[in-house]
Amino acid sequence: MRNTVKNTSDSIWTGMVTVEDTALAVTDTGGPGIPVIYLNGQFATQGYWRKVVEDLGPGFRHITFDERARGKKSKDSADYSFEACVRDVDAVLAARGVDRVLVVGWSYGAFVAAYWASRNPDRAIGAVLVDGAQPNDWLDDAMEQRIRKLFKRIGWFAPLLRPTGLVPRLNAEQMAECNIELGRVARERTLGPVLDAITVPTRYVLASGASFGSKGEEQELIRASLDGVTARNSNIEISAKVASNHDAILKKDFHAVGDAAREVVAAAGAA
Repeated sequence: MRNTVKNTSDSIWTGMVTVEDTALAVTDTGGPGIPVIYLNGQFATQGYWRKVVEDLGPGFRHITFDERARGKKSKDSADYSFEACVRDVDAVLAARGVDRVLVVGWSYGAFVAAYWASRNPDRAIGAVLVDGAQPNDWLDDAMEQRIRKLFKRIGWFAPLLRPTGLVPRLNAEQMAECNIELGRVARERTLGPVLDAITVPTRYVLASGASFGSKGEEQELIRASLDGVTARNSNIEISAKVASNHDAILKKDFHAVGDAAREVVAAAGAA
């Protein structure tokens, strides 16, 4: 693992972290604050966290990064699997010399955060899961075909936006496979035991309404699965349900995400 370093101020570090066959663009504000690592939505970038970072402020050490083939700088890979994303959390933390950390994930990143926190109870201060990581069997054959058609439709214009970093450098088939794999990860029999095994303070922040690609009340039915999760595991609570939808939550309800992070820190006694 190799770091390519650029210091943008006395404490803020930006650079590339080499892991396996790729390299990830990382930003680390440094300092003595409580470390937080932010895990992006499936095809999002670290810039989505700007308002949350500002809300939490200098009492925290903020680590953001772009996943494989996301953003302008992170490199391509032969492995875009969910497990690769979980491994990348370890790689970034090791490169930045961080042992214990608060994991905050949105959407796809919430699943990654839940798995990482469940597997690393001695290293996780806690977790904030933003409108993701809800166990639900939403993937069936019809949904799989719907996903493939959706990404096939957007595949023709995605290459035009790739230089901006707004879309990943994955083709339509790869993007569809990532989404379908997430459906398997989300199944009750798969994700349920992961959440039940979490032993650190964990807070959900839930959006309202639909998300990109969903219809009607699909998302609300998925969110309802958390009733059973919180009933089974006293470490997990719902911190807030906000008015904004899934895609706008980090932009419009960043205060709720910051509040949830502060709740976790207080519950963990890490302040």
